[in-house]
Amino acid sequence: MSFECKPLNGGIGKEVVGLDLENGIDAATSAALKAAWLEHGVLVFRGMGTSPEVQLELSRCFGELDLHPLEKLRLPGYPELIALSNEHGPISPIYEVDGVDLTQRIPWHADLGFTTMPNAGALLRMVRKPQEGGLTGFLDTADAYDDLDEATKEEIADLEAVHLWRNGLEEMRFNKQNVKRKSPFGNFPDFPVVAHPLVWTHPGTGRKVLNVSTLYIDHIVGQQNEKGDALIHRLIEHTLHPRYQYIHDWEVNDMVLWDNRRTMHAAFGHPADQIRIVHRTTIKGTAEMGRLYGEGE
Repeated sequence: MSFECKPLNGGIGKEVVGLDLENGIDAATSAALKAAWLEHGVLVFRGMGTSPEVQLELSRCFGELDLHPLEKLRLPGYPELIALSNEHGPISPIYEVDGVDLTQRIPWHADLGFTTMPNAGALLRMVRKPQEGGLTGFLDTADAYDDLDEATKEEIADLEAVHLWRNGLEEMRFNKQNVKRKSPFGNFPDFPVVAHPLVWTHPGTGRKVLNVSTLYIDHIVGQQNEKGDALIHRLIEHTLHPRYQYIHDWEVNDMVLWDNRRTMHAAFGHPADQIRIVHRTTIKGTAEMGRLYGEGE
């Protein structure tokens, strides 16, 4: 089996073309796909996600799959797949944005960035798209690091930042969202506070990655002051530049794979009265990042 990787209209990723997923994936193709994923960070498979079986077989090319802790999200008969759907009610908070009630809106972040074991990646498949919105963005935090000036690289080389679980977008300290919550808070477990390096080395490629997950980052260890906040603002402003971004406008059966260790992604949300259904597999993380953060540090 063969395939090609073609440029996308954005700052990260490639589109995979010429791949026949209906007849299985041989070992050589699986290895080539994994190499392409590590090289490009994001892979787009337009129209190829024709079934859960196809999504699962493709996902397994990239590593061991993780089971989502919330069993109610798992797709019946496919425990490694979760269904993210508002067909039977909202599964995420509703926010008013510019006069429109949106759901499934999540700003730029890396998955499990509030833990010491982020997942390696994920593969998302569009099952039912809303009439409006529902776009997903991806950005390259490795290229963002490479483009920093040498003085900044030296300044942040050994710094850590505290990352916290957020119960709502209004709790974010950076990249603040101009939103108004329209639905009540959910019930979430208590997650321990963690400290992550601002610069992380990707375990699969050795590339340096800028780690400023905007949803979770709170302050720089030892610099819980205006100086530290100014540095985080500067790094985030640099990282969120459009030159590092690819925004995917979904069609049904599209699949997008991302490397969670080298990217951030964002769900831009869709009108709360429209239905959006996506299926997701998660590739288990294999490398720890950071440490638990002790009180009084």
